[in-house]
Amino acid sequence: MHLQVEIDAHSGFCGGVIRAIGQAEDYLAAHPGEQLLSLGSIVHNEAELERLHGKGLRTITSLDGLSGGSVLIRAHGEPPRTYAQAAEQGIELIDCTCPVVLQLQRRIREAYTRMQEAGGQVVIFGKVGHAEVLGLVGQVGGDALVVENMSMLSEAVDRGLVHPDGPVEVFSQTTKSPSEYAAICAALRSFVRGEVTVHDTICKQVSSRHAQLTAFARSHDVIIFVSGRESSNGKVLYGLCKGVNERSHQVGSAAEVDPSWLRDGDRVGVCGATSTPKWLLEAVAQKILHV
Repeated sequence: MHLQVEIDAHSGFCGGVIRAIGQAEDYLAAHPGEQLLSLGSIVHNEAELERLHGKGLRTITSLDGLSGGSVLIRAHGEPPRTYAQAAEQGIELIDCTCPVVLQLQRRIREAYTRMQEAGGQVVIFGKVGHAEVLGLVGQVGGDALVVENMSMLSEAVDRGLVHPDGPVEVFSQTTKSPSEYAAICAALRSFVRGEVTVHDTICKQVSSRHAQLTAFARSHDVIIFVSGRESSNGKVLYGLCKGVNERSHQVGSAAEVDPSWLRDGDRVGVCGATSTPKWLLEAVAQKILHV
């Protein structure tokens, strides 16, 4: 079978993930034989986690029961209580919170102070329970409304959870869809009579990916999208590909590529999420070339 295969030049780790993984690898290289604990998965990609596990990185779900030692804070960030608990237990934190997320945390704290003074509220567009969102909500002691889609916003309005008289300040999780965020903000403005201030907090590296990936998906006969099953960004970007190219398929590894998806002469595009490593994209491309 003759196929043309192209890897999307814009796919692969975002800057925050590259920084976190680099710091983890540097620590492990400087401490041979030691393990490094990561509070939560450093990246939502099973293949990359397995690679890092081989180097000594271990994932934990909480600091409970730990005394001393070093723990890595991933790019998603953490709420203030995590830092307080670490200090109480003598844990040294290797803080790899993405600078974009750190700035968003600060902006939400500042907005919350303004909203308390004005009798308003903070609304966050994001995935409920997502690590980044938990860190954002934690900045204001949990006193923020989180909505992850239009139906959840409608339900919040029906239950009286949105203050109709405002003011309202709206923020987005850094990896969400710009078009979905715009729709949520428009809906809020139609309901809230007072001032609605919308903050542009989607990571520029992520927001630019939507236009780039749309063009990439349209310019190929078939798309093989590579990402971990738990990647929030992966779900959004794969949905974008599927929306413009019906012959889009998601895989977690090269072994999952199904030859029946391919036809002789196809132009095949290989792309992935901000949590997908370049080496995995290359492995998938090689598998396709040898079908």
